Amino acid sequence: MKNVIYRHLKTSTYILDKSESVNLKNKDPESEDKLTKGVREIVVKTETDENKVVTKVTIEKPQKTASTSKQEIAPQVKKRLLIDFSASYTERNFITPMRAMTEYLLKQSDLESLPKVLRRSPYESEPPITVHYRKDVEAKAIEVWGSREVLEKELLRRELDRRRYEQDVFTVKRRLRNYRREMSDKRLKQAEELGLKTRSGRVVLTAIGINGCNFLFKLCAWFYTGSHSLFSECIHSLADTVNQLILAYGIHKSVQIADPDHPYGYTNMRYVSSLISGVGIFCVGSGLSFYHGVVGILDPQPLHDFFWAYFVLGGAVVSEGATLMVALSAIRKGAKEANMSLREYVIRSSDPSVNVVLLEDTAAVAGVVVAASCMAVSQYTGNPLFDAVGSILVGTILGGVASFIILSNVGALVGRSIPQEQLDEINSVLERDFMIRAIHDVKGIDIGSNLIRYKAEVDFDGRALTRSYLEKHDLNVLLEDIKKIETIDNVEAFLLKHGENIVDMLGGEIDRIELKLRKKFPQIRHCDLEIL
Repeated sequence: MKNVIYRHLKTSTYILDKSESVNLKNKDPESEDKLTKGVREIVVKTETDENKVVTKVTIEKPQKTASTSKQEIAPQVKKRLLIDFSASYTERNFITPMRAMTEYLLKQSDLESLPKVLRRSPYESEPPITVHYRKDVEAKAIEVWGSREVLEKELLRRELDRRRYEQDVFTVKRRLRNYRREMSDKRLKQAEELGLKTRSGRVVLTAIGINGCNFLFKLCAWFYTGSHSLFSECIHSLADTVNQLILAYGIHKSVQIADPDHPYGYTNMRYVSSLISGVGIFCVGSGLSFYHGVVGILDPQPLHDFFWAYFVLGGAVVSEGATLMVALSAIRKGAKEANMSLREYVIRSSDPSVNVVLLEDTAAVAGVVVAASCMAVSQYTGNPLFDAVGSILVGTILGGVASFIILSNVGALVGRSIPQEQLDEINSVLERDFMIRAIHDVKGIDIGSNLIRYKAEVDFDGRALTRSYLEKHDLNVLLEDIKKIETIDNVEAFLLKHGENIVDMLGGEIDRIELKLRKKFPQIRHCDLEIL
């Protein structure tokens, strides 16, 4: 009977039949050694069944003793891979789509097929950002460009083009800077010529000279006579001289060219100086005249001989009258140029410096007449009260003139619209342009010295603009370019090229319209046209 051995891995039990167990001791020693190799004890158990007797042989593995070698009891240790911090790892790096398109010259369509990873945004309260693995981007770039060498050559070429462009821009900026410096020097010279050498400047300088001389003569006459009315006229001439010095500074400053701190220039300095002049007349001239008149009423002093006083006042009437005529002539010319009436030109304070000179000289002539009349009445009656009342009347005239100057200049500084007729005329010219469909939110602000700042929201005719663009190009060439369009990239390149050119043309049209308005209306200093 064939010997059968049943092996159970977990129990290490071998089942043999009875004959095999009997002949086990007679086996070959080598076979026995192979069978019992590493076995310390064999336990034989006999079980009786109804049909047969089965002998079970259990093989127990020996226990490891202290004499076992260290190599047998030492556990196996797996070799770990250490991180080399000196090496460069880029395969798992993330890269944003913008960097991928910039550094690897890929398009948005190239990145759509690459795996995407959502990462937390580096900015607070911002949604997650989409990134790609750098290794995927590099592989895609090599696929698109053919090889890394071709990609590097293209990057180098674009870098050289960028540097060449920056150098060209730097050269252009340097030339523009030199040109601006030359123009600034020319403008400074023109400003010096247009400042106090203009009609307004000549009027103010003439008034300074005459009022300065009148002040000296009136001061000497007051010391000689002690007249309260003459003192008021002396203070009046002093106030006029100081105020007109302030006006001269305002005229000189108003023609200064614009700078980054004052991009619209210094035109309003004329109104500022005129406002200061009005305040000075009110506080100094009118205030001192009232004070001296009240003192004369409360403490009347005996009168002296008024002979030299009349002589000085007569000279003042002549000189003040001459200045008044110069100022009146200048205002008439300005009103005629502005197509305005003399009264409207004065009320709107279109030329504030000349306006102040005109009003001051008018008040001066009226004050001289009032002072001389009150002095004559006092001398005729022998009552000094009339002379004191004359001082109060001169102060009242100065206060009225100062109040008008202050109010008119405040209105100009706050900003007021130009006359509606002038605004309608400008709007009519703008609306008749073939590029304009409609205009909205129109504002025309008087910025002083008969200058205007014009602003309007403009609705451009896109079809007219496109026709004008097509007229400047060969339609056959455009047709050939259109026939070459086969892919989305070609469509994008075509639209980008012509879209940018049309936008540039729109800017040129705006410049053309602004130039036309300035040519038609020279008083427009600033023209702001905004696309609706």
